[in-house]
Amino acid sequence: MKTAVQVTMYLNESDKWNQILQMLRRENVAGASAFHAVAGFNGRNHVHTSGLVEAGGNLPVVIVFVDFEEHVSRVLPKLFELAPHRLIVRENVTIEQGTLE
Repeated sequence: MKTAVQVTMYLNESDKWNQILQMLRRENVAGASAFHAVAGFNGRNHVHTSGLVEAGGNLPVVIVFVDFEEHVSRVLPKLFELAPHRLIVRENVTIEQGTLE
């Protein structure tokens, strides 16, 4: 078992989520996934659903990645720049199976 860090970012469609994924790839992060919600809300805003015809890209997008401490510490300042004022959660995790290599 190895200890790593999992980062979860809570964004909107209108945020730079694709740029964030590309930056994480360039920075050699072990892997990242973006999840596009069918419904949800950020902060204390009202619920947005994919069933409503909405402009403005308000549906939630969540990016999750897991890597070792040194990689996460290196990319966090760039994440803060690309997603200012968005919720970014960092937690220590244990890798039970698989590898980040």
